[in-house]
Amino acid sequence: MAFLKQWILIAIILCIGSTAYAGAWPTPPTLEAKSWALIDARSGQVVVEHNANEELPPASLTKMMTLYLIFEDLKLGRLHKDEHVSVSKKAWKIGGSTMFLEPRMKPIVGDLIHGIATFSGNDACIAMAEHIAGSESAFAERMNEKAKELGMTHSHFVNATGFPAEGHYSSAMDMARLAAALWRDFPEDYKVFSEKAFTYDGRTQPNRNRLLWSMPEVDGLKTGHTQEAGYCLVASAEHAQTRFVSAVFGTQSDHARASQSAILLKHGFRNFTTIRPMERDIRRKIDVYGGQSDSVWLKPAQAVWVTVPKGLESDVQFRLRYDSPMRAPIVKGQAIGSIDAILKAKNHHGEELILTHIPMQAARDVPEASWFGKIWDHLRLWWKQRDADEAKDS
Repeated sequence: MAFLKQWILIAIILCIGSTAYAGAWPTPPTLEAKSWALIDARSGQVVVEHNANEELPPASLTKMMTLYLIFEDLKLGRLHKDEHVSVSKKAWKIGGSTMFLEPRMKPIVGDLIHGIATFSGNDACIAMAEHIAGSESAFAERMNEKAKELGMTHSHFVNATGFPAEGHYSSAMDMARLAAALWRDFPEDYKVFSEKAFTYDGRTQPNRNRLLWSMPEVDGLKTGHTQEAGYCLVASAEHAQTRFVSAVFGTQSDHARASQSAILLKHGFRNFTTIRPMERDIRRKIDVYGGQSDSVWLKPAQAVWVTVPKGLESDVQFRLRYDSPMRAPIVKGQAIGSIDAILKAKNHHGEELILTHIPMQAARDVPEASWFGKIWDHLRLWWKQRDADEAKDS
């Protein structure tokens, strides 16, 4: 009887532990919107998503890609903020949100950047597209090329503004990734998205992103609205070393896009944190065959960040995956496999959760061995495989 009681107690403890783990995974919120996504800009991990790959009209969220290409040309020296830009009749007549540009004006690139980011100037977008690529259609081709480079697989652009057009679409996930890329690739230029108002030609217009006033963590990014798209918002916010990007498509009002985005961001900050593991916890030594060395260390190919539910930071483990056996020659920096960051705790479906994939690379060269060395390594590999086969059979 005492033995039976002991096992019942152990079973109860195990059940309690299992329930604690299952309940530790945060339940995602439900929003009043068509689709949404919340990602960690540092780790790239998706924290929350709903219909996030649905292809929808992005409205003025399109202008984030327009600005990405402008920032890229500035970085490459193809463009300068103080150079003057012509205003075509097409840009002048576009309508919607504008900087009130006229053909007589010669605005500089720096002012047009503020006009696009802060009050969503359609005229500024067209003027810049024509200045950079010669025409808006040619600029749109560049937008699509860049979308492919950034992994935006559910986006296609027809214009630089987001005006409704057949074949012009994006998704919440793609826009969230684009926002993260803007922050990552252009940290100085990104600061324009936090601007609450801008004055040009005597007119001061406010930024339409309400979260810049209501959430101190928010420092961007872009609003969008058309009748077909509804009210959309991509927002970015940072606290400590955690930066989240939210993308919300198809809400019913200006107020709703802000409130629903705030729900996503607050869920992220309340329940998740971003950790940076030590390299020594991630690097691995693997066997090498046919080389002048029997092994090589693998290290992360880039800075590693992992997003994890608060309280479960110590439950993260790292598991190496690579094509074995590894044969020489190996070149320093050569891509070899990946490390999976895995959460030991289970999610609510009882599944082990892979948080992110970390690409790995060789820490040094391993030249080919001599003829004798290759023969010896051939035998070494044969013995290892034989021992593995015997272990399976036993």
